[in-house]
Amino acid sequence: MPTRDQRVVLPATAHLPPQANRVGHSAAAPPAAPSSQAQQQAAADALSVILVTGSYDGTIRYWEAWSGICSRTIQTQDHQPNRLAISPDKRFLAAAGVNTVKLYDVAQSAAASSTNVAPLVTLQGHTANVTSLAWQNEAKWLVSGSEDGTVKIWDVRTSSPQRNYAHLASVNDLALHSNQGELISCDQNGAIKVWDLGGDRCSHELLPEEDVPMRSVSIASDGSALVGGNHKGVVYVWTIQPGLAFTDLQPKTRFQAHSRYLIRVLISPDTKQLATCSADTTIKIWTPILPSPSSSSSSPNPSSPSPAAAAAADPGGGGTTYPRAGGGGIADGTGYQLDKVLQGHQRWVWDMAYSADSAYLVSASSDHTARLWELSSGTTVRQYSAHHKACVCVALNDSSA
Repeated sequence: MPTRDQRVVLPATAHLPPQANRVGHSAAAPPAAPSSQAQQQAAADALSVILVTGSYDGTIRYWEAWSGICSRTIQTQDHQPNRLAISPDKRFLAAAGVNTVKLYDVAQSAAASSTNVAPLVTLQGHTANVTSLAWQNEAKWLVSGSEDGTVKIWDVRTSSPQRNYAHLASVNDLALHSNQGELISCDQNGAIKVWDLGGDRCSHELLPEEDVPMRSVSIASDGSALVGGNHKGVVYVWTIQPGLAFTDLQPKTRFQAHSRYLIRVLISPDTKQLATCSADTTIKIWTPILPSPSSSSSSPNPSSPSPAAAAAADPGGGGTTYPRAGGGGIADGTGYQLDKVLQGHQRWVWDMAYSADSAYLVSASSDHTARLWELSSGTTVRQYSAHHKACVCVALNDSSA
């Protein structure tokens, strides 16, 4: 297990063709009589964009992202998938279900001729639905959260849990810090916990609103911000101060993102956008409002405690004061403004995944479909239709590394 400030260096790998390894770009057509080398390249291109969805119909489906064709179906047999996660190296697909997490070999399952694909391994240890997953950068370990109130860290080489962290309620979501040394999880009681993996302890606990379930958390890829969304549709944002021995979370803003249940929040890979999805059938894209020169240069009131001091005075976080968002979702110099509303789904939107370049978003909905959205225009450019029940989870990996 890495220490909390250890930085993981990914192994050098050959880069995939620049146009074939992104959502929204299709590879050049192969020659009429491809050589063995060309066939191998075509196979590599097919795996350069991994898009999978999971449904209450008990299947996981692989999709050709740009054509919208379902290329492979896996019958999960004894459980429906709740969450999917593709390893950073694109080798493994983790599927969270009832009590277990199943790991599939991506290349093997994508090329299988049968729908009855056996998982490489089944991770057993949870005693209720597994709700959330996160991979370590080198795919050596996997984190899972469950309705049994625990967060477990698994060594995928031994298939055994190495760490076990407890909440007082069902764990709804989790996110792994880019430093690979901290883990953030949230629960049905409304708590957000920050786990120091090097110290093997909970270093922070936040409680923005007691007894209001915290549905989702997301952390910026550069480690600069933490976002949480609750059952009432409220989004909370904390800034993370860099260069400190332990993460220092300072309340930045909160705003009403949806009028109905918020289900997921997700910061884009380039950290320039925030996506939220809800039971109201919409996805909303938010962009941060930068402080004006006058507000950034103004001096603080010496008689007023800083947000960090306020948070320290109230470890539970329940009494922390947040700058409130005004009309249109804008807080005074510190909040987010609504950029786009993505409309098209007919029922609840359960899950989302950004493309590596933050230009596209894939969503999964109870209307049985997934959609690929072009964020510059806010339009659906592809719809994935094959599931027979609610499509509740989606995973996308189109990175070149």
